[in-house]
Amino acid sequence: MQSQRTLSTFPIAPVHKTKLCAAGFLTVEDLKDIKPSGLSKETGIGLEECLEIIKLVNDDTTKKSTVKSAFDILQQEQTLPPIITFSEQIDAMLGGGVPLCKITEFCGAPGIGKTQMCMQLSVDVQIPECFGGLDGEVVYIDTEGSFIVERLVDITTATIQHCQQISQMESDDETKSSMSEFTAEKVLSRIHYYRCHDYVELLATVHLLPDFIKDHPKVRLVVVDSIAFHFRYDFDDFSLRTRLLTSMAQSFIKLATEYKIAVVLTQMTTKVKHGGSSQLVPALGESWGHASTVRVILYWEGQQRYAWLYKSPSKKESTVPYQVTMGGIRDIVDSHDCDKTENNLQQPAKRQRVT
Repeated sequence: MQSQRTLSTFPIAPVHKTKLCAAGFLTVEDLKDIKPSGLSKETGIGLEECLEIIKLVNDDTTKKSTVKSAFDILQQEQTLPPIITFSEQIDAMLGGGVPLCKITEFCGAPGIGKTQMCMQLSVDVQIPECFGGLDGEVVYIDTEGSFIVERLVDITTATIQHCQQISQMESDDETKSSMSEFTAEKVLSRIHYYRCHDYVELLATVHLLPDFIKDHPKVRLVVVDSIAFHFRYDFDDFSLRTRLLTSMAQSFIKLATEYKIAVVLTQMTTKVKHGGSSQLVPALGESWGHASTVRVILYWEGQQRYAWLYKSPSKKESTVPYQVTMGGIRDIVDSHDCDKTENNLQQPAKRQRVT
């Protein structure tokens, strides 16, 4: 019974727990009907702190049970379609695409396609449900200024054209109606963009996300490109950096599970030498690696891009090739496409970035 729950199990400051225990307040029942002023007088704890303790205990004990069976969780995951990447091989590697209710992290060197992947997902999550999409909205947090609107338009146009080709083979009214509403203007208007110039702005934005999502219930994707940018330099206090990153990771986990959204993060990889060989590792180190549910490392091998599924709770480690075209993320078809990709990307890379 909740009334017999001991106060030591609540997240109360140790010094206050000691005073409560010394005054004979051991369980929830002991705090029943007592006023903050009375509790303060008996325990010697400040009036404001007593008010917070009573509120904490009352709020926690009145919460509904969140216990679920493994079968309930399985059913929930099966009813939440993932977000496709437009690379059939990457989607298969991930188990259908980027999953909802989880944190997926893409790590890689500059120019490997992390931002391109984020933009592709930001468009794909808006694909109408009749085409297997989520018809959702996006929160896009840009810390580097690498968000290029013209590049997003290229990806949006290619995605819409792909859906139009599919709709031409269908004859039902729902498909035609959905296609008429799936326009570039609508796609761009449903990407809610935030530019964060330092870690303070980033933390503030993350803190405000729950309220924003409550006001925009169709949000199905939150992107942070990149999570590491403001934490790699100018941080002499590493313990503070660790605490801030841990707090942010907890916020993202809660956000993903409570609102059934996908959280996609990117971070740079750095080269670390071991003896005579070198290895690419995420810039924030392995301690941050526990924050993400799925981690994909993007890397070059010669002139070819590869996606390496480094961490997944349900899929085995594997590697697949991919390319970045004017239309976005795609599978490798033949060597001619690889050469074409590099030529296609030269122009977008020179376009003005958002600042």
